Amino acid sequence: MVGIGCFIGAFVFASLVEYWLHRLMHVSPKVGARHRDHHRRNEAQGVLWEFRDYVVGSAIAMFAVFLFSREGGIGWLLGALAYAAFSAYAHQLQHENPRKCFWMKMPVHYVHHKYGMWNHNFGLAVDWWDHVFGTYKSVEWLTEDELQRPDRSYLELRWW
Repeated sequence: MVGIGCFIGAFVFASLVEYWLHRLMHVSPKVGARHRDHHRRNEAQGVLWEFRDYVVGSAIAMFAVFLFSREGGIGWLLGALAYAAFSAYAHQLQHENPRKCFWMKMPVHYVHHKYGMWNHNFGLAVDWWDHVFGTYKSVEWLTEDELQRPDRSYLELRWW
């Protein structure tokens, strides 16, 4: 039971950390240099490279709970890895096929890029924290351009 709670806790916590780090990248010249390049190119690296960056950037936090409990540590690690995989996939999907983001009313990261929203829609995989912290900005995003794109499957995207 501890492991399941830690899995859920890590998943939610990772989404919160991702949200705040994305916001930080928009205000800090030092932290955000690589991120500004991402905005200029408006493309993701591929699911596996995104996943690698998320894991490398949070490896210490992924293992911290092992200091207190083996079962909790396993749950926390698996929850953090699950969120990293989901977020890497969602990030790539929003750059290549945003209509497939069925779990959100509006693909916030896609909109963040499309409309140059430097102060809104910081979520990558989820929009929860944008709602909580008042940075969610709804727009009519599904334009003729998106509707004209050929329908692709959930797996037709850049993996590496």
